Amino acid sequence: MASYLETAMDIAREAGAIVTSMAERRIGFELKGDFDLVTEADRASEALIVERLHSHFPGHSIVGEEGGMRDRQSEYCWYVDPVDGTTNFAHGFPAYNVTMAVERQGELIAGVVFDPTRNEMFAAEKGGGAYLNGRRIHVSKAKGVEESLVATGFPSRKRHENVNIHFYYQLAMISHGVRRAGSAALDLAYVASGRLDGFWEFGLNPWDMAAGILLIEEAGGRCSDMDGQARTLRGKHLLADNGLIHEEMLQLFGEIFAGRFRYQLPQIQG
Repeated sequence: MASYLETAMDIAREAGAIVTSMAERRIGFELKGDFDLVTEADRASEALIVERLHSHFPGHSIVGEEGGMRDRQSEYCWYVDPVDGTTNFAHGFPAYNVTMAVERQGELIAGVVFDPTRNEMFAAEKGGGAYLNGRRIHVSKAKGVEESLVATGFPSRKRHENVNIHFYYQLAMISHGVRRAGSAALDLAYVASGRLDGFWEFGLNPWDMAAGILLIEEAGGRCSDMDGQARTLRGKHLLADNGLIHEEMLQLFGEIFAGRFRYQLPQIQG
């Protein structure tokens, strides 16, 4: 298992160097569909990652955001996001990363989130703990939502129709604050390292959250869906936190799903 993690760390650093080089050149972007951005860095980073993984583990499946797939019948599957936070990257906002994780027969066993802007490597393996640049990390000790700093994200498409605004507002009123930095993998890594106390989001893809989920669980935190059911890489939503605030978050989410709001959205005054 250690070889999987060490290889992933090496590949993520190599891909991160490509991303950094292109960030310095301020390359442009294209639209993938009507809303999602894609850059030359996404394609170049994923091409390198897929090639390296195929070289090291030729029998493994690889699923990447930009379409790189190999040998999908393997008991091992890698989830790859070559630039998580592409919109941030395209605008020069320094909150993006390279993230990779591998599961064996449906169980996550190793994952990394590498932030090239800060040279921070978050890494975890099943049963071996979670680390930041080689030092053990743990989730925070916040005991209640009212003393927590939390994070979330919104989709690129039809943000104005997304129900998450209700969750965002309620948490913003109750907690120390809600951050929306635009990189789910980094948000999850920050929960694992205690920089954030919790995170939730709707509609994430497996490659957005695979490494982050393992990081949090190995750092002593808890992950489920927003209804309290077992977390899954293909679920419709995710709640991840330090474990101490999990039940309170679920209670709050239950109220919101039922249409009961502790705080009403303010009316716009003309």
